[in-house]
Amino acid sequence: MCLLLLAASALPGAERVVVRPQDTGAALINPGMGWMFQHYDNDIRRYSVDLDPSDGVEEFPGVSSVYIRLAWSYIEPEEGKFNWPIVDTAAQRWLTKGKTVAFRFSCAESHRDQPYATPEWVRKAGAKGYHFIPGKGLAPDGPWWEPDYDDPVFLDKLDRFLAAAAARYDGNPEVAFIDVGSFGVWGEGHTGSSTRLPYSAATVRRHIDLYKKHFKRTLLAANDDFSNQGRGLETLTYARQQGLTLRDDSILVQGGAQAYHHAWVAPMFWPELPVVLECEHFGGSRDRGHWQDGNLYRKAVEEYHASYATVHWYPREFLKANRELIDRINRRLGYRLQLLEASVPAQVKAEAEFGIGYAWRNAGVAPCLPGGHPAITLKDAKGAIIGVFVDEDFDMRSLPVGPPDAAPVVSRGEKPINQASRPLISYRLPPAHIVKPGVYDVYISVGTRTGTPQIALPLASEDGHRRYKLGTIAITP
Repeated sequence: MCLLLLAASALPGAERVVVRPQDTGAALINPGMGWMFQHYDNDIRRYSVDLDPSDGVEEFPGVSSVYIRLAWSYIEPEEGKFNWPIVDTAAQRWLTKGKTVAFRFSCAESHRDQPYATPEWVRKAGAKGYHFIPGKGLAPDGPWWEPDYDDPVFLDKLDRFLAAAAARYDGNPEVAFIDVGSFGVWGEGHTGSSTRLPYSAATVRRHIDLYKKHFKRTLLAANDDFSNQGRGLETLTYARQQGLTLRDDSILVQGGAQAYHHAWVAPMFWPELPVVLECEHFGGSRDRGHWQDGNLYRKAVEEYHASYATVHWYPREFLKANRELIDRINRRLGYRLQLLEASVPAQVKAEAEFGIGYAWRNAGVAPCLPGGHPAITLKDAKGAIIGVFVDEDFDMRSLPVGPPDAAPVVSRGEKPINQASRPLISYRLPPAHIVKPGVYDVYISVGTRTGTPQIALPLASEDGHRRYKLGTIAITP
């Protein structure tokens, strides 16, 4: 950190300490953003499920969440009898490591061990459906079965399942989001690798409505492939109107100019909601020559303004092959709050007012959607908190995004820098018997209106609680 003493024109005769810290380059784990591991990938044999239960691949930087994709039939093998431990065991393995989880419950699969992703008892109850062979379409003798997504029996049973899932997970702060995964093969919103039957936009709306009926508080995600097979933008517009975010599972299934297809839709979502990206199974994309150096995944993060990026492979192998790429993405994925400058008085009289200034920039591709307020904390020599001063009018959510190292700066300072600049904020010290004369360490943090830190910053000298030391201040009698 660079320390500089300046005369403060706003406070005549007072010297100020100006700090211009450098971004440490560290990967940050913050609310509503980050890399995601894939625990179950529709079947229960891959990917992170292969890890030893104690293995969290802690060396992988920036992982905030784990994605659990499971067929409905694994969870409700008999009507009304639920196998929630298959979900909760996996979830708790990661929750105990400080991660959040996200879910997709699918109704059609193509794995050899999962011919009935929708439980077979639903078909036996009278639900209409079709047998198929993956990649070949309808096949009367095919071992895989896909429901008719408009069938009333299927929809009634799905409604009951979603009610049970919502009773467990809706509003749970441990859950980052839940996909609307009941439509299409793999829950991706298309039938291109299953029956290839067309469905209308009305079908997609019906499935969105079912999820919205039950999940009233947890963020829901719509797959970009909802618009495929001639359904068009109407489906994603409806999803946005219902408060759903966007998810794209198709990054680098193909290469070159076809590496992804729906970045142009993302502006409907990213200014208000966290966009989720998932790459093609890394091994398959690599072996077909589409992955190359992975730079197109990084480019997709930029163009979609993504908050989450999924590791769609065995995480340690992915890390070994893509470490430099991962580091580059971590410097842009989601939001990254950079403190470019802070100024505090070198000394202030007990019970007097003092001014604080700072300049911030969001170096990420997405807004700081959770929001947060800067706070200055004073600590004594024992590390005890002596004073907390929160800037409630300065919300990090309002920081604009921009190209790398070029996002607009928003500041509080003595001289206006741009139209977003604001004057120093002034606080009065508590009575002298509370904040006694002495020398105190000054920390900065971003979090709640009451001063609880919530957002990690790319700064040195952290106290273990997401507060970062700026310097010292002398309180004089």
